[in-house]
Amino acid sequence: MDLAQQVAEGVGAAKILEKIGGGSDLSAAVAAIAAGLDVNVPPRSSIIHLSFSHRDPQIAQAVLRELIDRYLKMHSEVHRSKGMVGDFIVQETDQLRMRLQQTEDDLRKARNKAGVISIEDTKKILTEQMSALQQQIFNSDADLAQRTALLKELTKNTPSAPSPAAPKKAEPDIPREKQDEYRATITRIANYQRTEEQLLTQFTAENGRVKDIRALLADADATKRKLEEAYPKLGRTTAEPLPQGPIVPTIGRQPPLDAVTAAAEIVALQAKIKQLNTQLDSVRQDAARIDAADGEISQLRRKKDLDEANYKLFASSLEASRISETLGNGRVSNISQIQTPSPPAPDFKKLQKILAGIAGGGIVLGLTWAFLIEFYLDRSVRRPVDVERSLRLPLLLSIPILPAKRLKAQLPKDGANGTEVAVSTASEPLHVFHETLRDRIVSFLESRGLTHKPKLIAVTGLGLGAGVTTTAAGLARSLSETGDGNVLLVDMTAGGGSSQQFIKGKPACDLDQLLDGRDNAHVKENLYVVAETSNSDRLSRNLPQRFTKLVPKLKASDFDYIIFDMPTVSQISITPRMAGFMDMVLMVVESEKTDRDVTQRAAELLAESKAHVGVVLNKTRSYIPARLHREFLAIS
Repeated sequence: MDLAQQVAEGVGAAKILEKIGGGSDLSAAVAAIAAGLDVNVPPRSSIIHLSFSHRDPQIAQAVLRELIDRYLKMHSEVHRSKGMVGDFIVQETDQLRMRLQQTEDDLRKARNKAGVISIEDTKKILTEQMSALQQQIFNSDADLAQRTALLKELTKNTPSAPSPAAPKKAEPDIPREKQDEYRATITRIANYQRTEEQLLTQFTAENGRVKDIRALLADADATKRKLEEAYPKLGRTTAEPLPQGPIVPTIGRQPPLDAVTAAAEIVALQAKIKQLNTQLDSVRQDAARIDAADGEISQLRRKKDLDEANYKLFASSLEASRISETLGNGRVSNISQIQTPSPPAPDFKKLQKILAGIAGGGIVLGLTWAFLIEFYLDRSVRRPVDVERSLRLPLLLSIPILPAKRLKAQLPKDGANGTEVAVSTASEPLHVFHETLRDRIVSFLESRGLTHKPKLIAVTGLGLGAGVTTTAAGLARSLSETGDGNVLLVDMTAGGGSSQQFIKGKPACDLDQLLDGRDNAHVKENLYVVAETSNSDRLSRNLPQRFTKLVPKLKASDFDYIIFDMPTVSQISITPRMAGFMDMVLMVVESEKTDRDVTQRAAELLAESKAHVGVVLNKTRSYIPARLHREFLAIS
């Protein structure tokens, strides 16, 4: 708002408010600038997009230009000030530097107190020393056991009184230096033999190092033999020192035969083991002291790393601040104007938002209305899936509604329902549906074992104009065209709807006349048409009893199929009572007009007669493309 106030003062409050109410109120001009300004930063971008809307194109461009200039000036003043921000960075940098120095001094004192330079290296050295001392103690214990056993054997095998021996030749005395040389030679031989065995575990006998050690071993053996030849007493009185380390049997080595020497070596080994244990305890104490100092040194090291990181951060900020202060006026290092304010243009965003809102609201309202119709308002049967879900009856055929231009030939009025019906011929659009219905009815009857003749099929509906008469007439014609036998179409509607297609206005005979002679009922090859009566009241009252007497005669005839065009199903119609005589009842349901509950109730009435009921859904509509919605096997 302070930037908007500077812009309003620069451009002029009167100019800004001239076309939006007038006046020279600075606060109103500031509010107008804030309302018309749009600031946007795209994602993952470092560019600020500014736009300003105003009724005066010149004012829009002037305000935006003044706004950018004022913003750059304010940005320069903020980032180049030498006030509290710079002083804070300097003070914090000095404090961090002193804190880092203090931490380094504490860390140095802690290391000097512990007597180490590196904790990790010292731990590694102490671990190796303890391992070596433990190995030496282990080897010395083994040597001590060996010397102890040897002394025991020497003491046990020493005779109580020496037997007299034959006088021997006087041997020369052994000088002290020869005894020391003999002992050193034996020690070298033992060391050379142990080194040879270790080399042979890693190299072959042809290796140069193996050959060198064997040459040294041969020289030592030669020196030993010369001393023994010169002083034979050396082999009996001088004990051969055993090498330190694992006991390895060596060819040619003789155990000490002097009990006094063996006892002295036992005392020496005991003193050695005691000293090694003392050294091991000292190393363990050093390790414990290093472990105690490790926690303090590690904490000081972490503190040093943190202080050093903070010091580097503030030092870099201080350096950046000093560089920024050295820049001249108008040279801002981190922001610049990429594009000057573009020429003003009409703003249709509000109108577009209004239109988009209207369009979106219309779509939402339409979808809401469609869902209301689908689930609440419209209770009619519209799709094949409605028949299968609501009635749970087999759907034999779904006939779509056809345009009027495709129905070229028209029939007279369909009895009392007042609709026109197309003549079913091979050239008409409905003929293919009637043939399909014929094939499915034949398959339906055969699957249920109904192979007798004639087969009685009733066609009925649930309202006027459902297409019952058209379906009955088309089915009768399709069955007669198969050539398998005769087909009889009986009009039970008391209006002559079905018979008018074939008798062309002539009076149709009734069932009694048909049984006496078929000439009056014959309308086409293999097709006969009769009408029961024209008195609907009398028909409804007397037909069940009369039909009971006529059924045996009809079944005794040579007809293959007898199609009955029945009245609509209702609580008072004769259709539910007549359905029990039929092999199959075909119920025609008009899509989008027949109520779902009425259809379900009619199905229950027909089911009480224990007749086989099938459904034909007539005049179906599709409101979306076939590629997007395929609910039933439709005819393209």
